[in-house]
Amino acid sequence: MSYQQIFKIMSIPRTPSFQQIQLFLYKILSNDIRPSHQNSITMKRLKIGLSLYTKARRNKFIRIYPFILSGLILILNYGCKKEEDIATEEKIGKAEDLLNLSPEYQAGTYRNIDKIFNTRVFKRGDNVFPLPQSAKPLVTVEYSPDGVNTYDIDDFIARNYVAGLLILKDCEIVLERYEQGNNATSKWTSFSVAKSITSILIGMAVHDGKIADINDLVTFYLPQMAGSAYDGVTIRQLLQMSSGVYWNEDYSDPQSEIAAMFQVILNEQAGGHLELLSGLPRVARPGTIFNYSTGETFLEGAVLFAALGGETLSGYLERKIWANMGMEADGYWLLESPDGIETAGANVSMTLRDYGRFGMLLLNNGIINGTPLLPNDWINQASRPAPDAPQCDYGVLYSGYNTTNYPYYYPLGYGYNWWSMPETDWGKWENLNNPEWWGEYSINVSDQAFSNLKGSYLAQGIFGQFIHVNPQENMVTVIWSTWPEAWIDPLEYEVYCFINAATNTLK
Repeated sequence: MSYQQIFKIMSIPRTPSFQQIQLFLYKILSNDIRPSHQNSITMKRLKIGLSLYTKARRNKFIRIYPFILSGLILILNYGCKKEEDIATEEKIGKAEDLLNLSPEYQAGTYRNIDKIFNTRVFKRGDNVFPLPQSAKPLVTVEYSPDGVNTYDIDDFIARNYVAGLLILKDCEIVLERYEQGNNATSKWTSFSVAKSITSILIGMAVHDGKIADINDLVTFYLPQMAGSAYDGVTIRQLLQMSSGVYWNEDYSDPQSEIAAMFQVILNEQAGGHLELLSGLPRVARPGTIFNYSTGETFLEGAVLFAALGGETLSGYLERKIWANMGMEADGYWLLESPDGIETAGANVSMTLRDYGRFGMLLLNNGIINGTPLLPNDWINQASRPAPDAPQCDYGVLYSGYNTTNYPYYYPLGYGYNWWSMPETDWGKWENLNNPEWWGEYSINVSDQAFSNLKGSYLAQGIFGQFIHVNPQENMVTVIWSTWPEAWIDPLEYEVYCFINAATNTLK
């Protein structure tokens, strides 16, 4: 685009006066026309541009005025847009509203996290691992979560606010759907699916000898945590959410620790998370009580960063997996602060197919191009509760054993930041039909066997994000969603109903 065209769009004369330039810049600075990435770098560039123009004017280089202004616009990379144009292009919410977005802003925000937060890119390699379309695509699936009503693929997408759906069988695409404005290039945020990715990076660090043993104490790698409630806690206990340190993960409670953690990110406070974690009290002996905590996984990331000698988590992910696995696009990871440490427990962003490829890495036992990247038994250990960790066992996670405020039977177990599906009896998943718990989403369920999912495992993220890995069927299922609330057990149950039915159809 020529500078004349730029000027025409901006309603600026071909040879603007100094007053017109000042007015243009004033509008930017006063937010009438605002930079889409408002930050100190943008403002510095504006000031430099105004300074250059002022000098040109004083030296009477009238003919280069337009070039200076068009150069300024190009430097900003068309970053200055009217508010109404931004709203037309994409509905992106405010950073501080991420956990409480209204429905019309969820999808646009979830695929544009890098526009409102600090992130770090991890790059793809030269080659792409192909995901061919299957000769036997999954055309229809019928499932019935209540044993009365029967639903199909389109129903599942509508009922569960699905924004992306991918099923891989034998390394081929049998089903791929994009909704809510997404396409094959969209990079959707993972929320807590990142915890499971961090678990794999920890395993790779053990394989590489960067971490000697996951039974090492946290303070061996982070001596600054000595004297805190994490003194005496092992890496393994972090992976099992069993440190014994107090944590409230209630996303609706503004006084919760997860809210305080989010505030650190909003404040771009370098070192703020470790400061927060250092001040928490211990409420149980390490290794005895399961308590889901995003703080635990942030600490895992800090341990990993220290063990890697300062290599970032994104850099390690890129070097070990992204460049070698054949991912098709760059991804990015949410940071604590500008150029800071990754938030290991949340918000990695990538394309739908690259989520699928990550699941395939698990199916292949962590081997890329014939090279093992994980200890031999890591996937087996990470994907199921350990015999010596009864607090993580099937049906126990939210039971009275773990002294939760509202104990109930939830059938899944927990390994190393991976949720595990029962290999035998699922038991009775309680409160799914309780409207006091789930309101309009409560559901009367019949069969809870899920016979096609036994021995499988998955990564979960709030608002309905999933990577489900089924080794017995050589299947990976990826689901993006925009659930109205952070977590809704009846919708989770319906997700498993759908995957179970899809698995049965593909047999």
